[in-house]
Amino acid sequence: MTSLPEARFEALVRAVGEPLHRYLLRRADPAAVDDVLAETLLVLWRRIDDVPQLDDVLPWCYGVARGCLANARRAERRRLRLVDKLAWTSPVSAPAEHTELYDALRTLGEIDREVVLLWAWEGLTPRGIAEVTGLTANAVSIRLHRAKKKLAAELERKNGVASGQEQVTRGSEL
Repeated sequence: MTSLPEARFEALVRAVGEPLHRYLLRRADPAAVDDVLAETLLVLWRRIDDVPQLDDVLPWCYGVARGCLANARRAERRRLRLVDKLAWTSPVSAPAEHTELYDALRTLGEIDREVVLLWAWEGLTPRGIAEVTGLTANAVSIRLHRAKKKLAAELERKNGVASGQEQVTRGSEL
């Protein structure tokens, strides 16, 4: 027979397990995703009494996952610095897929980038993003608006085409 906290945790994992996994896949090295997810679920288990009700729990859980991911990244940076010292080599660079988009995203500050990614990839509203990041919903809306304008300008600068518009080649007009 399962106890009340165990039953609540099982229901929580069923509700947020897959969205948290997708969230982490978009932000972490695929090899680290399962470890960060396990750490996130451990925190949720330890704090089961603090977890909001299931209908409003996902942004709160994203915030926990974000903290666990930050811890994992710090640990990885420490590990890479040690390897770098020992091997006299630099860490491996990021993959070359979608380089223009990732380069444009890197021009944003860390919080603005997270706001854009939570909006674009996780489909959160400014209110949900505010819960994840600790900002106000109004601050999220302002940051999102400015970040989207900056991304559009950066992509336009790199491509020479206004974002959202197609280039028409000579002879292809109708």
